[in-house]
Amino acid sequence: MHWLDSLHWPAALVVALVCGVLGWSAPRVIALIPEPEPAPPADPGSETDTAPAPTKLAPPPPKESYADIAALPHLSLHLAGWSALVGGVFAAQLGWTGALLYLAPLVPVGVALLVIDWRTTLLPTRVIHPTYVGLAVLIPAAALVDGDLDSLVRAGWGWLVIGAWFWGFWWLFGAWGFGDVRLARVLGPALGYLGWAHILMGLALMVFVGGIGGVVLAAVNRSLRRRFPYGPFMLVGAAIAVVAAPALARGLGY
Repeated sequence: MHWLDSLHWPAALVVALVCGVLGWSAPRVIALIPEPEPAPPADPGSETDTAPAPTKLAPPPPKESYADIAALPHLSLHLAGWSALVGGVFAAQLGWTGALLYLAPLVPVGVALLVIDWRTTLLPTRVIHPTYVGLAVLIPAAALVDGDLDSLVRAGWGWLVIGAWFWGFWWLFGAWGFGDVRLARVLGPALGYLGWAHILMGLALMVFVGGIGGVVLAAVNRSLRRRFPYGPFMLVGAAIAVVAAPALARGLGY
């Protein structure tokens, strides 16, 4: 098939190996994440506690500890496999590009965050903040490798456009948790470096996939109408955009 011939198989194999090794070690990092401070007890006289019983949702279950998540059976194998698969697909599509300098380490981080957020509805800053720092170093390095400073400017626009969208909806409507805003500021520059189609299609996919996912989860579990993990859907939408954003943009006439 012609489209298979157009893929960059050597790059895919190398990046899949790198991502797989990093993904294999990710549970050890998860185990080191400190637990968040416990929330203060609710005020017995608050409106929430005096609301009629039929309107109250079941309280969320106790948070699963990061150590317990890291100890899940075969987690290393699962994270390694998914990291290798996603990284390999990215490299097969993009080829030998400087973008792989930041995408290769970002993929296993994203896979680990997906698992963490899915099980805890939290995106720990102890993972997000070092990722900021890594991107601040590796994205300029990628631009130097590619000799394309315009890509560096687009990365800044990606941070601004996607980050501002999620921040604005968080600030105005409380639409997401602030962890999702932080994650958007990671995904924005990562997509922006690749092109404007990746920024716009990535944002659209994150919102669309998250909306569909939220509807499905709420239908399956009533308690999730109050809160559900949005980060995994953002990560899936961004991953689709890395591979398919130009084709989607062309299909929409852009």
